[in-house]
Amino acid sequence: MLKQYLLASDFDQTLSFNDSGVALSELIGFHSFHEKVKGLSEMNLVQQGAELPYLILHDPEFRRVRKEHLVETGKRIRLKYDVDLFARSLDSFTGDYKFTFYVISAAPQEIIQSALEGIVPPDHIFGTKFRYNEATGEVDSIIRASAGWGKITVLEELRATLGISHDHIIYMGDGSSDLPVMMHVNQYDGLTIAVSEAKLISRIARRTVLSDNAMSVLVPVLEEVMHWDSPEIRRFFASHGLMLREWDKIRTDMLTIEDNMVPNAETVQ
Repeated sequence: MLKQYLLASDFDQTLSFNDSGVALSELIGFHSFHEKVKGLSEMNLVQQGAELPYLILHDPEFRRVRKEHLVETGKRIRLKYDVDLFARSLDSFTGDYKFTFYVISAAPQEIIQSALEGIVPPDHIFGTKFRYNEATGEVDSIIRASAGWGKITVLEELRATLGISHDHIIYMGDGSSDLPVMMHVNQYDGLTIAVSEAKLISRIARRTVLSDNAMSVLVPVLEEVMHWDSPEIRRFFASHGLMLREWDKIRTDMLTIEDNMVPNAETVQ
């Protein structure tokens, strides 16, 4: 029986090295993007991950952004190594397993599609969609923002379309904006993969993989889903011209221990 899986990924700093907001800011000559995002976070004004769409819609510095700026930004995004090979390799599995790959991100749709052109089909990319003013070309409104809990909505729509069970979902991401969808996937025994050392997400994700190569996230998929052992995984990578030169499995226990036997200052006579 064919085992079909939905493999969904965030975009910024999961499939890429740099953040879409930083790349767009550099394009339009704005140099305080991180300060803007920090201010929005401190006010809890928008969902984490949706800061860039909010700025494009409301901030005077970003109101000049047009669709062509987003497309050009996508061309400037530096993808992680072998993203194209990663996407192709998912189609190379034969036999009992089939993986359908989607990208779900709060980054603008045009940026992601431009960055992943020729790698991921446009209809497999779900980013923030804007409505543009036909006369001026500026952004009028947001049609959909795939941020925070919005990612769960997209994921569930895809799951229903594919007709698969919750435990056949694999999700990978890098930051706190991925926490809601990861907790959702974990609740139904799916597989969650963090590609960042950030404590919040690495504590939630079932597996954490740190590498500058996109192919690395296939390791937990091959282990957890397909139940391959290390020699099989190494042969798979070798068949694609890659060698696992360093593969360290590390578990770190972080503890804060208080000695209850030491009296506090108030009890000392």
